[in-house]
Amino acid sequence: MARRSSEAPAAAGRARATGPPSGQDDFSEPPAHRWWVLCVIGLAQLMVVLDATIVTIALPSAQRDLGFSDGDRQWVVTAYALAFGSLLLFGGRLADLVGRKRIFLIGLVGFAAASAIGGAAPSFEILVMARALQGAFGAILAPAALSLLTTTFTDSRERAKAFGIYGAIAGAGAAVGLLLGGILTEYLDWRWCLYVNLIFAFIAFAGGMRLLRSGAPPGRAHLDIPGTLLVSGGLFCIVYGFSNAQRHSWSTPSTWGFLLTGTILLAAFVWWQLRARHPLLPMRVVADRDRGASFIAMFLSGAGMFGVFLFLTYYLQRTLGYSPVKTGLAFLPMVALLVIASVTTTNVLVPKLGAKPIVPTGMLLAAGAMGWMTALDGNSTYVAHVMPPLLLLGLGLGLIFATAMNLATAGNKPADAGVASAMVNTSQQVGGSVGTSLLNTLATSAATSYLVGRRPTPGAVAQAQLHSYAVAYWWSAGFFAFGFVVTFLLFRPGPPRIAESAPDESPSPAGQ
Repeated sequence: MARRSSEAPAAAGRARATGPPSGQDDFSEPPAHRWWVLCVIGLAQLMVVLDATIVTIALPSAQRDLGFSDGDRQWVVTAYALAFGSLLLFGGRLADLVGRKRIFLIGLVGFAAASAIGGAAPSFEILVMARALQGAFGAILAPAALSLLTTTFTDSRERAKAFGIYGAIAGAGAAVGLLLGGILTEYLDWRWCLYVNLIFAFIAFAGGMRLLRSGAPPGRAHLDIPGTLLVSGGLFCIVYGFSNAQRHSWSTPSTWGFLLTGTILLAAFVWWQLRARHPLLPMRVVADRDRGASFIAMFLSGAGMFGVFLFLTYYLQRTLGYSPVKTGLAFLPMVALLVIASVTTTNVLVPKLGAKPIVPTGMLLAAGAMGWMTALDGNSTYVAHVMPPLLLLGLGLGLIFATAMNLATAGNKPADAGVASAMVNTSQQVGGSVGTSLLNTLATSAATSYLVGRRPTPGAVAQAQLHSYAVAYWWSAGFFAFGFVVTFLLFRPGPPRIAESAPDESPSPAGQ
């Protein structure tokens, strides 16, 4: 007995020294270098998010270089969001199935390769193809990054800080993309808006190889192939239907047919998930009220935000005559306030007040900012007319993003970390693509209608453009106003009450 007792500590020591069995991670405690892990994850997330807008500010230059029309310009943005949004749930489950580090690194390499193709694109068609390929690899990369963050930071206080930073990156990344795109377009070439991803990807890949733990999750998930096909096809049809409405009327089969097909496929997906043995999206992930409200908040804020960046960029460059760099700098005050609001919200406000007063307030502020922007005209100035609503928008988005991301990923089972993270990104990106497509369609129709019965003089055309921007801003205000109502009704009052994973479950690997 004495010998057994003396051997037990030695065996335990050997187990600690040699680590877990091959193919699995050490689940005992978070890594000591977890804040460096956050830097790597944050850099990858910044690359993915800013790529949704970095090309936006380069669109006028790319349009002149490659010779595509105003009607086609949205496809440079939509192709990325279309592939990204339709494949995110598949990418999230792939991370749960294969291993988050492996998928994270594969996503980085693929994203960099697609960026190189896009940067060298000799034609509009190649550029759109490369953007779609970027979106596909982004769909693999983004949920792996967020699930790595979720499983790395398990302490509530550290988690709040990490998600505050991550939420600020997710919210501000779009505006940072506008600034970086402006600098690269003006001083180098619009193609560098794509080439710059090679630098981001290289640094993140080197850091990921060094800092992230290898191995696959214990109790690997099964890939739900029917569910993957249904949700990917459904999301594709929905986004494509909205995008197609710009060149064809809502009554044409190529518009309503895709929208109807997408709705049917998504309904079939929900039906299948309730019956599948190994569902792609377990209903327990979305059944909680706070999580469901968080997903809706990400969808609606994405719809309102990404479309506005497109129109405000064109307003600043075409109406006020800003250079690309000056346009990017114009968004910096909004970014600064968004970052401050995100970090303060998750560390101070949410633990005390919960999400119910915070996210609806953010929606209301953002709706007010959009309504304010409708007053912009050809005589507006930046300090007096553009910056105030931008600051209000930054404050509103700061209250929304970090809070919604934190609650949407909290308390999930370790095996669901990837797909829960994918739902956050899916909500935001599909909302962004639907918002961009819908707002672009409505704005184009508004400009056309304005010119009916008028001579197309330069002054009338300029006024038609301003009218189209105002229409887009009003619709964005409507998205946020609807978000206020929904989140106010759904979020529970008081501090977050999402239960953590059961104590008998093995915690998910911190760096997997």
